[in-house]
Amino acid sequence: MVLYFLPACTFTKAGCPKPNKTNPIEPVYPISTNGELFPWAQLRLPQSIKPLSYDLTLNPDLDKMTFTGRTVINMSILHSTNRIVFHGANLSITKATFMASDVTVLEYKPRQQLAVNFSEELKAGQYCVLTMEYSANFSNTYDGFYNSSYIDKDGNKRVLAATQFEPLSARKAFPCFDEPAFKATFLIKISRKKTYMTLSNMPKAKSTNLSNGLVQDEFEKTSVNMSTYLVAFIVANFTSITKNVSGTQVSVYSVPEKIGHTEYALTITSKLLEFYNNFFDINYPLKKLDLVAIPDFLAGAMENWGLITFRETTLLVGNESSLLEKQVVASVIAHELAHQWFGNLVTMRWWNDLWLNEGFATYMEYMSLQEVSLPNYSALDKDALSSSHAVSTDVNTTEQVEEMFDSVSYEKGASILLMLNASFPGDQQFRKGIIEYLKQFSGLNTDTDDLWNSLTQTDKPTHHMNVSQMMTSWTSQKGFPLVTVNLMGNQVTLTQEHFLLTSDNTTHTLWNIPVTYVNDSCSLAPECRQVFTLKNKSDTFKLSKNVTWLKLNYKSTGFYIVDYGKDGWSALTEALSKNVSVLTHEDRASLIHNIFALSRLGRVTFRQVLNLQKYFSLETETSPVMEALLQLNNIYRQLEKRQESNLASQVHKLNTNQTWDKEENVSKQELRSALLEMACSLNDENCTHQATSLFKKYKDSNGTIRIPGDLQQTVFTVAGQSDETWDTLFNMYVHATYDSEKRKMLKGLASTQNPQRLVQILSSGLRGSLIQTQELPLIISTMCQSFAGCLFAWDFIQENWDRLIEKFPIGSFAIQTIIKSVTSQSSTQAQLNKVQAFFSGLKERGSQMRSVQEALETIKLNRDWMDRNLPTLRRWL
Repeated sequence: MVLYFLPACTFTKAGCPKPNKTNPIEPVYPISTNGELFPWAQLRLPQSIKPLSYDLTLNPDLDKMTFTGRTVINMSILHSTNRIVFHGANLSITKATFMASDVTVLEYKPRQQLAVNFSEELKAGQYCVLTMEYSANFSNTYDGFYNSSYIDKDGNKRVLAATQFEPLSARKAFPCFDEPAFKATFLIKISRKKTYMTLSNMPKAKSTNLSNGLVQDEFEKTSVNMSTYLVAFIVANFTSITKNVSGTQVSVYSVPEKIGHTEYALTITSKLLEFYNNFFDINYPLKKLDLVAIPDFLAGAMENWGLITFRETTLLVGNESSLLEKQVVASVIAHELAHQWFGNLVTMRWWNDLWLNEGFATYMEYMSLQEVSLPNYSALDKDALSSSHAVSTDVNTTEQVEEMFDSVSYEKGASILLMLNASFPGDQQFRKGIIEYLKQFSGLNTDTDDLWNSLTQTDKPTHHMNVSQMMTSWTSQKGFPLVTVNLMGNQVTLTQEHFLLTSDNTTHTLWNIPVTYVNDSCSLAPECRQVFTLKNKSDTFKLSKNVTWLKLNYKSTGFYIVDYGKDGWSALTEALSKNVSVLTHEDRASLIHNIFALSRLGRVTFRQVLNLQKYFSLETETSPVMEALLQLNNIYRQLEKRQESNLASQVHKLNTNQTWDKEENVSKQELRSALLEMACSLNDENCTHQATSLFKKYKDSNGTIRIPGDLQQTVFTVAGQSDETWDTLFNMYVHATYDSEKRKMLKGLASTQNPQRLVQILSSGLRGSLIQTQELPLIISTMCQSFAGCLFAWDFIQENWDRLIEKFPIGSFAIQTIIKSVTSQSSTQAQLNKVQAFFSGLKERGSQMRSVQEALETIKLNRDWMDRNLPTLRRWL
């Protein structure tokens, strides 16, 4: 089948583009399910019709796990046509009328499209109404309109129904034009039993008693035009706490037993809502904002306009929760609230520009909680692979849509915004630009060029830089630059090239790089920072005086890696050995990340990596230590999977002496937790004794003596190693109510080396019985931290692949996580052959996923690195 794309009407203030004068390739139309020719041959819908409003009536039956619905779509004909093409999936259309006349609805299941043909052409400018009645089963996955359940405090099973529509699942709940650019208003009515309550995007307008004993709740018509993926509704028996914030009714909902864990979320939401109202100079536009903790929810959270849904672990924290646990909740809320402007008010036109939603929300998440720094290392590591993709890239299949939800869209998107902000003179220029962008495109859809053009216009008075020219190099091509420094007295030569771990001599990519730097005479304060824009392959500039060393990428605000050359690395290592505080902790962490990355590239020897580590006995800050632990742990896991157990244990013998006393600083809590986990994993006698003692006190007190939140993972992981305490821990898990604690218990259970118990929790997770299926990615990633566990996980994935992709869509973040977990630390040819053979055999069931290509590329890189450096490792250790 030949696919081609018509020029799209963008529904922006600019209107529709001029018709394409070229002759398109004649499409081959597919056959619909009833045997007729389906009148459309593309993934994306035709642009001839614009939906204006939806009137949705839903009748869920939580006993039969089914629902019926009635959808009325008011639409405008933009271009004359004899067809209406829209979306629907797993819906049984029982009746359809167009302007009060019966019509036949055709279906093409592979693309989840529905269509109505007309013998007479619908004329441009005409307004019309399509009405459909249908029935469906609740989704048995975590998207669409799906059923969920939980066990209440009395041991009774409680059932509820909730929605998750992003990216492509509104069509599973009602027939619709399920693309981001088709914005419309929504009026929603839902029937329920009197023992339930309902929620949707807007406040409830009225409730009506029906003749069948049910109640119908009708919500106000949305006061804004919305994309379908932001529509949401819930049928449950939740309770809430509420507060009025600047005229907006803010509520946090949970199951009744956990209402005591909602106070922190309400407090932080209130502060963040006022902050964003002020920062964006645009008030949140709806009357209410609900945050709802769903017991069975796959994503971390979802930004539905006015009805944000969360995992319980990302919204609910008790009074005794650690600062670290509260920080997680604050970060997720900050991210989802930012979406109410970036994503909801202004929405990307198509999923190729998902980063306009997720990159901005990630950036604002860290900007609004200023004590948290933006991590970009995971995005750098992914983007160094040839299987990576540009921030803004073509998206032509449903699997490719799912795969856009990755660290490139989120962390790289946020990182290039951070880099751009740091490039502006003063701290308000960037803010002015994004306010202008939000106001200009409020209620509309945009692409990446619209953002750069808005920021360029804002910068015009200063003539500082052409934002569009600079930033296009960061969004239109994959990867990032390696900047090499050559320092001779006061003369600096910078050279850029594509940092690509898999050699590809055909790339001649250049970036417009705002290179920041500090030197040995001034290296800590923001005013020490200097900027040089590197646009060419190589360029030279002079310093005001001779310096001993330069440190580029001040505070890691740029999305690039730096090689200082042999002399440059030696000078920096010597400076740190004399005074660890000569650089900021962000700069020290970036040096550690960069030198390990250069080792993978083959640009530095592993001996140079080890030389930098010599200063480590002086290190006291969290971010450099955490980065070093992460890098060394990766080597440890690879050695373990090569069954180099003696070498592996030597890698892990770092300084893991840490106090078990209470720690009040969130950063130090994170560090203490990581170091104690490592110490106990090495069977450090003092560590395991303390952990065992804490677990016994917790067990004997029936949970009334709580383990500090930042120590729980270490304690539960130690408990998971013993058969006796594993059974106790499993029983605790089943009956636990503290959600973050429950998740840590599960990781403890999954860290066992006992084969029978590994099979038990994998099987239970797949069934969704005592362990929710949403936790399978977590279980598998935890198991893969050990050699034996990863073998079991790999076998499980091969045997149950078809059931996994029934639960989690092909290309989804859950599937990406599972694939990465079982492959990322493999480093032998035999392991590569097994992975390649399995995934190539999947064909349309996943073989073409980007995450599969990443996995194969990563194993090859691991293999090559080990082949080069294993002798050095043996000598060093």
